[in-house]
Amino acid sequence: MDEKKCVLRVRGLEKSFDGEVILRGIDLDVYQGDVISVIGPSGSGKSTLIRCIDFLEEPDRGAVILDGTDYADTSASLKQLHEKVGMVFQSFNLFANRTVLENCTLPLITVRRLDRRSAKDIALKNLEKVGMASFLHRRAAELSGGQKQRTAIARALCMEPRLMLFDEPTSALDPEMVGEVLEVIRSLAQKGTTMIVVSHEMSFVRSISTRVLFLEKGVIEEDAPPQQIFTHPRSERVREFLSRHISP
Repeated sequence: MDEKKCVLRVRGLEKSFDGEVILRGIDLDVYQGDVISVIGPSGSGKSTLIRCIDFLEEPDRGAVILDGTDYADTSASLKQLHEKVGMVFQSFNLFANRTVLENCTLPLITVRRLDRRSAKDIALKNLEKVGMASFLHRRAAELSGGQKQRTAIARALCMEPRLMLFDEPTSALDPEMVGEVLEVIRSLAQKGTTMIVVSHEMSFVRSISTRVLFLEKGVIEEDAPPQQIFTHPRSERVREFLSRHISP
């Protein structure tokens, strides 16, 4: 039997804000090639979970082990973690007055210390993947929402991450732009990119995921393949949630 490598191991992850507990002892294993979608009601801790994995929020306790290194250990380098984990936000987080190309090459030059020619070659390859190669010299401020998000995905891919995190990548987009971004993520999934996706797009979640996590009040209520979650969920709470979020 072919054993997949465990890329990420989360153990006992807890996080509170102002005394309110958001994550309650999360345990999670992510294997190479996994496409894990995280669903659940608003306020259940979905975004906090992936922000803690990337240490944009510092966990109160627990272990976040990527490729054998526990980054919750204060001696571990978060710079190294951020080189290995690509994050795509709801709000794009691009430099508005920089071009598409500059947004992709800057992290390569400043973080990975590559020369400009090497950085440009990597950026071009990844912009091609997301269909943005013809917009190289367009400033980010001049792009549509869908184009901004595709540029943000290319920027994350440029770092050749071990793990991609998507935090509601279509929630800030106009409805007609959602499809183009979902198609890019679907393409990455089909190529074996390891990823965790927080999304409310249920048909998309069902079609791309290897596993679906349902979060409720900071706890993983259910962790199963999409066909089980969507057709035979074990939890009554999952059944109730899906009945409200999937059209008959």
